[in-house]
Amino acid sequence: MPHPRTTSAILWAWLVAGTLDIADAAVWSLIKGGSPMDMLRYVASGPFGDGAKDGGTPMALAGLGVHFAIMLVMVATYVLAAKRLPVLVARPWIFGPLYGLGLYCVMFLIVRPLRFGTWPNLAPDSLTNQLVAHIVFVGLSIGLITAHFLRKPAD
Repeated sequence: MPHPRTTSAILWAWLVAGTLDIADAAVWSLIKGGSPMDMLRYVASGPFGDGAKDGGTPMALAGLGVHFAIMLVMVATYVLAAKRLPVLVARPWIFGPLYGLGLYCVMFLIVRPLRFGTWPNLAPDSLTNQLVAHIVFVGLSIGLITAHFLRKPAD
């Protein structure tokens, strides 16, 4: 059974990073003239197929679930790595953002092109939004929360 501090790190980082990331995506959808519901259905279409885009509220909720499931894997990977690599706990301001950048690269340069056949939108506003979301909202929050829970208490 995992140590309670490990579990707390995973749960808190998952909730914070997942919420910040999906909130950013919802706001960005509105700024670009779309809707958060359409964005969530697009997320659901990853595992459930293109028909999910026409699936209404149930598919939007499925998209939210997919988002948080993916985020749980991302968070757990970092937290478990940090237990073996103390530098991730010691330097969260460096390695959290680097992890977020790595996640951006995996999602936008590998996962999305393979699933949807699309490359990242390189328009300056879109690219900036995506990088800030992944580096700050996801990576930095995961790094800082992990460090908070996994730091050894002072003697």
